[in-house]
Amino acid sequence: MGKKRNKKTLVWRPKPKSRTPPAEMRNWLDLPRDVTVSILSRLRAVEILESVQMVCMAWRIICKDPLMWRTVDMANDADYDDMFYNLDAMCRHAVDRSCGGLVDVNIEHFGDDDLLKYITDSCGGIRRLRLVSCYSISRVGLGMVASKLTLLEELEIYVCNLSRTSLEMVGRSCPLLKSFKLNRPEFSVYGISGFGAYDGFDDWNDDENGDENGGSVIDSFGKDDEALAIAGTMNGLHHLQLFGNRLTNDGLRKILDCCPHLESLDLRHCFNLDLKGALEKRCAERIKQLCLPNDSIDDYEFCTAPCDYGFYNDSEDFDCDDDYPYDFNGYYSDDSDFYDDFTKIRFSDLF
Repeated sequence: MGKKRNKKTLVWRPKPKSRTPPAEMRNWLDLPRDVTVSILSRLRAVEILESVQMVCMAWRIICKDPLMWRTVDMANDADYDDMFYNLDAMCRHAVDRSCGGLVDVNIEHFGDDDLLKYITDSCGGIRRLRLVSCYSISRVGLGMVASKLTLLEELEIYVCNLSRTSLEMVGRSCPLLKSFKLNRPEFSVYGISGFGAYDGFDDWNDDENGDENGGSVIDSFGKDDEALAIAGTMNGLHHLQLFGNRLTNDGLRKILDCCPHLESLDLRHCFNLDLKGALEKRCAERIKQLCLPNDSIDDYEFCTAPCDYGFYNDSEDFDCDDDYPYDFNGYYSDDSDFYDDFTKIRFSDLF
């Protein structure tokens, strides 16, 4: 008899995992300084002043470099988190850090004539100015600082106080202006001017019958006043956006006559226009990038639905000091400290 064979039992065993060395942790501080500056400079001023510069001393030093503040972006959503800060004081601090080198500034949902004057007095080389829902900046205030914006190339205004006179002052004072955006979505929603609150009125007035402080005195300016101001003083424009404007065909013809360099023209929600026949053909032939009144607004960054804008008063929301001398724990803070504090209220004020 042959030998009896032993049965082999097959046992499943998991395949051993390959032991790869853990990924090497990289230190942000090892980045070249110019790369770090490029990354940090893309953040909002609120993020830089209240977070980034607290990370480490190396980032703190970078955040103190005037080159970091050639652009001051004060973008915010006007919500509680942003309104908790004294945005006016924060903006002035950012302007001071630029040491006069500021070229691009964006202000949203706060600011007044004094802040605008402070910015233009401190920095004479501003090339781009963006004002979004700055209700406390008056027509008079914008006109008064126009003479200090001689190098301005881009101006964007969204729902702010303006008049024909203030626009003309800007146009005459800014010969290098190439791009102008004037956004009035409330006109297209309500079919009227101002903040959509008073039916039957035409425009804000700043002449001898108006409020010397640029208040809400209203007169019967024509629907083409802004268009005529643009045509009369901004002849070097290459890009023009008039979202929700009340201009008529006459105003548009005047702009086409007086602005021969126009390459792009955005007329979305300008429902007083009747672009047919010769005028429509002229626009199509003249303008490389043309947006018509009924074109899609999917790429429009602002809300066009009816809403209560309100009148936010930066000085009345909190009972607080404007000098932001205390941090949240009540300790004195100045520029010699590791960080600057811009909270509008002290911890004790919450109770």
